[in-house]
Amino acid sequence: MSANEPFVRADMQAFLDMLAAMDGPPLADVTLEEARGAYLALHAMADAPARELAIIKDLTCPGPAGDIPLRLYDARDTREAGPIITFYHGGGFVIGDLNTHHNLCTEIAAQMDLPVVAVDYRLAPEAPFPAAIEDCEAATRWIASGPAELGREVSSLVLIGDSAGGNASIVVSQALAAKPAAVPVALQVPIFPLASDAIGSASMEEFSDGFVLTKASIEFFELHYQPDKSDPRAIPTLAIHQNTPPTLVVTASLDPIRDSGRDYAAAIAAAGVDHTFIEVKGVTHSFTNLRKAVPGAQCDLERIFAQMKFMLESAS
Repeated sequence: MSANEPFVRADMQAFLDMLAAMDGPPLADVTLEEARGAYLALHAMADAPARELAIIKDLTCPGPAGDIPLRLYDARDTREAGPIITFYHGGGFVIGDLNTHHNLCTEIAAQMDLPVVAVDYRLAPEAPFPAAIEDCEAATRWIASGPAELGREVSSLVLIGDSAGGNASIVVSQALAAKPAAVPVALQVPIFPLASDAIGSASMEEFSDGFVLTKASIEFFELHYQPDKSDPRAIPTLAIHQNTPPTLVVTASLDPIRDSGRDYAAAIAAAGVDHTFIEVKGVTHSFTNLRKAVPGAQCDLERIFAQMKFMLESAS
């Protein structure tokens, strides 16, 4: 490796070599149905198996355009009042669903020993911006109200998501800061989030191709999602951050949208927000869903959980 080449961890390099050998078609060259199927297949192939839990239960809640599918995960049948984790999946607001991130959600529930509710928001292009955000906010407010369907008394919320879901975790947190829900947000955890406009950033150019998420894929997602980049619901760094809850921002060093996550961490730091910033070195976007193919990603994820527990304990 030369001084100008980025550090790539050995387990990550092996996975990148495997993807290159597969030589699959770019997203722009397949149908939406094929793109969504490929995303599910990638996670099924590359992620660690799902954990067995006491409760895995599909639910729905009211949304602005009809019922929103949800999935409740819990390692315990019953528990006392406490925080509940709300999870928003990645996929550029175009691909992804409850099943693409099922294994990861079981891991979060098992490792954090807290209930997790995953939100299956509407996808673009069928429902472009801001439909996904509206669903995520509606579902989060419903969860905060402690409905009987959950079978759990909610004391606070932990908002977490990856990629597009990282964006959603920030934007929903901002909406709940402006108009509080029934319980407060104790912690938000945007993981490799899209938080500022990544187009034209240094990381976008350096990692435009060959590092799982590509510049072409991001352009494909934007084409379908149609975000209004003057709206903080699309670009949350545009918002005011003083009322932001404690935050753990996670980025990946080989990610084309790495600098977007860095921008958000810098913005909340400037606003004096209680936060921790972790940049995982030598891995790509989506490392949280590649734990079988990239074994070290399990340790990376456990590092995130350890920090989440520390921050929740510190706030209690």
